[in-house]
Amino acid sequence: MGVNSIVGEGGSPLAAVNSQHLVDDKHLPSHEAIRLLAAVTGRSGAELRAGVLVEPRSVDLFHHLADRRASGTPLQYLEGTVSFGPIELLVDSRALIPRPETEQLWETAIGQIPLDSPFTVVDLGTGSGCLALAIAHERPRTRVVACDISPDALDLARLNAFLLDLPVEFFQGDRLSALPTALSGRIDLIVTNPPYISESEWPGLPEEVRDHEPRIALVAGDGLREFRYLASHAPSWLVSGGGLAAEIGDGQGQAILRLFSTPRWAAEIRRDLAGRERFLIARLQT
Repeated sequence: MGVNSIVGEGGSPLAAVNSQHLVDDKHLPSHEAIRLLAAVTGRSGAELRAGVLVEPRSVDLFHHLADRRASGTPLQYLEGTVSFGPIELLVDSRALIPRPETEQLWETAIGQIPLDSPFTVVDLGTGSGCLALAIAHERPRTRVVACDISPDALDLARLNAFLLDLPVEFFQGDRLSALPTALSGRIDLIVTNPPYISESEWPGLPEEVRDHEPRIALVAGDGLREFRYLASHAPSWLVSGGGLAAEIGDGQGQAILRLFSTPRWAAEIRRDLAGRERFLIARLQT
């Protein structure tokens, strides 16, 4: 008789359970079950695959998380943390889950920020704080400012900043109007992963996204609304020659370039690692 068959009232185990039984018993892909077990136990994936004893309380928590995962809750929210560049962040339903494309945006932004001279960066719509905090980690001499319209997202970002001991300034409000007026004309670089999904696309998103991640961080009118705003409003906040680096939706590149086809801007679209149009890189003309 396997150890995992020894249970008490309500199905709770009375003894430790071998991790291999847990991975095999749940209706989840084994790699997801192992990730949840790792989050619960603190053990490595290799240890869990080989087989370790999992205490009853951890078994109960694993079953709870596995049931939530089976009902569609994103795996990252259940794990509670994600790696992003050089840092690890807390994540939950208050903010979007940082994705590889946004990490590529961070890498692009870092390439525009000098190591040893004063520089001011604003992360517009910071969410979990991933862009702002990863920039602050790699460029300690840079002044990093972050804002978001969502107080809940800002609470999460501030908590991440506290845990990472990184000096990011946070402001709550709508877009650039959230910033202190003293920053007007003094920002060297704006980075942003704005909402770029259209209202018409929203119903077709995967349920895992639509039912769990914050709609306000995903959807913006026809999908181009935030880029119209940036094209017209960012120049008054940037220094002469200042830059803008933004994540965009696949297929939006040419429409966004048209928005930035003015004498004030020099703009280009770059592709992500999968070859999709994914980033707007623009510079204010001197």
